[in-house]
Amino acid sequence: MRDHLIRATAPGLRAFAAVTTNLVEEARQRHDCFPVATAALGRTMTGALLLAANLKTAESITVRISGDGPLKEVVADAYPDGSVRGYVRNPFVDLPLNQGKWAVGQAIGKGHIYVTRFVGLKQPFTGSAALVSGEIAEDITQYLTVSEQTPSSVALGVLIAPDATVAAAGGFFIQALPGAEDSAITQLENNLQQLPPVSQMVNMGKGANGILEMLFSGLPITAYDPLELRFNCQCSRERVENMLISLGAKEIKEMINDGQAEVCCHFCGEKYHFNAHELAVILKQIEAKK
Repeated sequence: MRDHLIRATAPGLRAFAAVTTNLVEEARQRHDCFPVATAALGRTMTGALLLAANLKTAESITVRISGDGPLKEVVADAYPDGSVRGYVRNPFVDLPLNQGKWAVGQAIGKGHIYVTRFVGLKQPFTGSAALVSGEIAEDITQYLTVSEQTPSSVALGVLIAPDATVAAAGGFFIQALPGAEDSAITQLENNLQQLPPVSQMVNMGKGANGILEMLFSGLPITAYDPLELRFNCQCSRERVENMLISLGAKEIKEMINDGQAEVCCHFCGEKYHFNAHELAVILKQIEAKK
C-alpha cells in the first residue's frame, strides 16, 4: 500500500487520515533508529503531515518535541504537498517495553511541544504547550486545545516488526467545526471508543479511507481525493556549498588543511563530501566577495 492521506467531512466535523508505513521505514533506515526512536519519529512525522494537510500551498509546518528523556528531541517538517522529513536527536535509545508497548513517553520525558507554521514571506508563528505524556498524539491534541483553542482528537501509531522494521504506521486527526450538532459529536465519541489502535487498522490492510469510514460510522461522509505522501528532504549539494560559504574563509582554510570535509544533513542523513580542491574553489568564492 502506498503512503497516502485523505481528507473527509461529516456534518460539523472534518478529519484527515494517513497511512505512512513506507516513509517511516525510510526514516528508520536513514537514521538507523532503534525501535523506540522509530516509534517516536514515525508518530511525529505522521502528526506533522496531518497538520500540514490543512495548509495553503506555500506554507509548511514544523513539529518539535523537546523533552528531558534520552531521545532529547524529535523534529519533523511537513508540507501540504505530502512531503515530510524528520530526525530524532538520539536514534540509538534502547528501552524495554512498557506493558507491551514501546516506551515513547519515557524516552521523550517531560518538556514541551513546539509547532511552527511558516506562511510564505510573513514571519513564522510558533505556538507551544507542555507535554502531557510524551506519547506524541496526546501532546499534539493538547497543543491544539491550548495554543489554537481547537477541540480536536489525534491518534498516531507505529507498529514495529520483530526484525525492527516498520510493519505499519498511520494516524488520524479530527476536529469539531463551529456549529457541530451534539448528536454528531456523540456518535463520533462512541466511534472513537470502539476504534482499534490506528497501527492495527493499517496492519489489517485498511487505507486512509477505511479508517475514516470507521471514524465516521453512522454519519454521512464526504471523502476527497487521496494525497500521496513521501519522505523528502530539501537538502542539496548547492545548499551545503552555500552553508560552507557562510562559515567564512577561516573555517574553510582549516578544512583545506584537514584535506577534506564531510557535511551530514541531520534531517535525512545524506552525506556530502568535499575534497581539498573543491574547498579551495569555495574559498575563492568567499574571497571574491570581499
